[in-house]
Amino acid sequence: MSFLVNLLCRGSNQPSSRGFAAWLGRWLALRNRNVCIAPDAAISPGALINPRNGGIEIGARSLVAAGAIIAGNVKIGQDSSVQNYTVIVGYGTQENPVGQIRIGNGVRIAAHCMIVGGNHRFDDPEKPIREQGIEPKPIVIEDDVWIGGRVNIMAGVTIGHGCVIGAGSVVTRDIPPMSIAVGVPARPVSRRNSEKNEQNKHL
Repeated sequence: MSFLVNLLCRGSNQPSSRGFAAWLGRWLALRNRNVCIAPDAAISPGALINPRNGGIEIGARSLVAAGAIIAGNVKIGQDSSVQNYTVIVGYGTQENPVGQIRIGNGVRIAAHCMIVGGNHRFDDPEKPIREQGIEPKPIVIEDDVWIGGRVNIMAGVTIGHGCVIGAGSVVTRDIPPMSIAVGVPARPVSRRNSEKNEQNKHL
């Protein structure tokens, strides 16, 4: 499949919204019920998109690169991108989107990120973890957020608008809007335009 994707996309990891590769990527995704993709969104034929029991929406001019996996209950806004080998998995159903992942407009998600809206239960030590089920919790990524490579975002987290999450971070709690957050666990280390805001205080 990777050879075919390479051939169709002419070696680019950025799928175009035009041509046969775009048509094939959309067709592969739309074979599944409860998948809605804007006509000008660019879906690589090497991406795996499956709503399971939920629903997937991908907005206008958004992009999903080869190797990305989007599964379950996921909603992606306009002008957003999901890069290579990022995994996004939401839980719940369309009627009960308890573990839905909502990604806003203008969001940039780099390669090899993990965004999963649920955790395995493990409270009962007498019972195998695989038999204890999943505890779903929603994840919200608001507009104009940049998520660096290899970031893990845990279930139940909200990342406020305008945030930047540094590469390799693990986000375990909410991040306030306009924050620059890094680390394991990720913590805000500064705010965007903080120098400009500081200068304006003295005017």
